[in-house]
Amino acid sequence: MSDCIFCKIIAGEEPSFKVFENNDTYVFMSNANDVDGHILVIPKKHYKNIFDCDTDTMNSIMETTKMICTHLKNDCGYDGVNILNASDESAGQSVPHFH
Repeated sequence: MSDCIFCKIIAGEEPSFKVFENNDTYVFMSNANDVDGHILVIPKKHYKNIFDCDTDTMNSIMETTKMICTHLKNDCGYDGVNILNASDESAGQSVPHFH
């Protein structure tokens, strides 16, 4: 999607602090400066939200999320993590790309 900021980040058209990348997912640090360790896990294919995401991509997102969370706990000194998702504007989704 040409006007999606997350699609532009994946394409290298916008900067990001990349944490991890594989065939299906892209992981980067948020630039919102709202909480320590705010990391976004997104699918490389554009999906607006969880309702649009196919099962295989969803599984890949969750595998990547678990790997990142495990790394944060085992290697970065965090005691726990929060996993949050807002799907659709009515739920507070701020960027219309599943994250």
